[in-house]
Amino acid sequence: MPSTGPRPLRADAQRNRDRLLDAAARAFTRADGAEVTLDAIAKDAGVGIGTLYRHFPTREALVEATYRKELARLCDATTELLESLPADEALRTWMDRFVDYMTTKRGMADALRAVIASGGNPFSESKARLTEAVTTLTRAGAAAGRIRPDVDAADVVASLGGVSLMAAEPTQREQAGRILDLLMDGLRYGAAGP
Repeated sequence: MPSTGPRPLRADAQRNRDRLLDAAARAFTRADGAEVTLDAIAKDAGVGIGTLYRHFPTREALVEATYRKELARLCDATTELLESLPADEALRTWMDRFVDYMTTKRGMADALRAVIASGGNPFSESKARLTEAVTTLTRAGAAAGRIRPDVDAADVVASLGGVSLMAAEPTQREQAGRILDLLMDGLRYGAAGP
């Protein structure tokens, strides 16, 4: 029986799609991101407008795909971080990436509202994916004796959301880092140690 799923993209088409999503993420996070034209995104990606529309038939489709790619990039980083850093440092590094991700999401706020208004739900997987990523990191930390074993990943995600709200301005990013350090101290408190 033939496959009914979408065919995988050719390598060049996948590269174009990825370049478009990267260019869109950069564009949507600028101060004028809500007004950026699709032509400007295509130009930044080094492709024609027709290529953009083949991959993303509407602005909303591009916004939603960009948001989902940024979410996947953040959540999928757990494996790489745990392979290269001690578990508690991996979690702290991931927290910085979370704040950066939230900044991207905030820059896309108007565009994401348009997606929702058109019937899309770009957030349908967000909370579950974020909680799963934090669970992976905190369990690894607990197993290594570097994070308390009683940590609830949903509490960490909620705390990170609060920190990211106050880090909206670049001048507040340094303070956000200090608050993340305090959060890590709380997560380490009572851990068995390495």
